[in-house]
Amino acid sequence: MRGSVSINLASEPFRHDRPLLVLALTLTVILAGVLAVQTAFGLIERSQRLQLHSSIEEIDRQLSKIGAEQSRLQAKLRGEGNAETIEYAVFLNQLLMRKGISWTKLFGDLEAVIPHNVRLVSVRPQVGSDNQIVLDMTVASLTTEPVIDMLMKLEGSPLFGATAVTSWLPPSQSEPLYRYRVNVQYAPKL
Repeated sequence: MRGSVSINLASEPFRHDRPLLVLALTLTVILAGVLAVQTAFGLIERSQRLQLHSSIEEIDRQLSKIGAEQSRLQAKLRGEGNAETIEYAVFLNQLLMRKGISWTKLFGDLEAVIPHNVRLVSVRPQVGSDNQIVLDMTVASLTTEPVIDMLMKLEGSPLFGATAVTSWLPPSQSEPLYRYRVNVQYAPKL
C-alpha cells in the first residue's frame, strides 16, 4: 500500500477564517451601537446639566434680590422711631396672648381630667416662644395613684399634650399630702 501524500500547490495554506471574521464584524456593530447610545446619553445629560446650572443661577439671582429687600426693610425697621413701636407691639401681643386664656375654660377642662381625690394647689399658665400654652401646676394627694391616674388622663386628652413631673415632695408633719409639680401643654378649643 502506498502512502498518500497531500500536496498543496497554493503559496499559503488554507485557513478557516470566515467564522472569526463574522464574529469580529458582529462585535464591531454592537460596540458601535453602544457607543452611539452612550454618546446620546452624554449629550442629553450635558443639556440637562446646562439647564440645571441656568436654573440655579436664576434662583441665586432671585435669592440675592430677596436678601437685599429684606436687608432694606430690616434697616428701615431698626430706624430711630420704629424700635420703640416694635417693642410696644411685642408687649401688646404678649399681653393679648396672656389675656386670651380663659380661666373659666381652663378650670372646666382641668375638672374633666383631675380625679376627685387630687387637689389642685396652684396653676400658672405660661406662653412659650412658639405660642404654646404650658400649664405649671402643683397638685396634691394622699397617695400617688390618683396623681398617676391624672397624668394618664392628661396625656390621653385632646386638649392637653405631653406632661412632665418636674418635682415631688413626700408627706411631712406639716403637710400630710404628696405634692407634685407638673408641666403640661394646653391647647384649648376655640
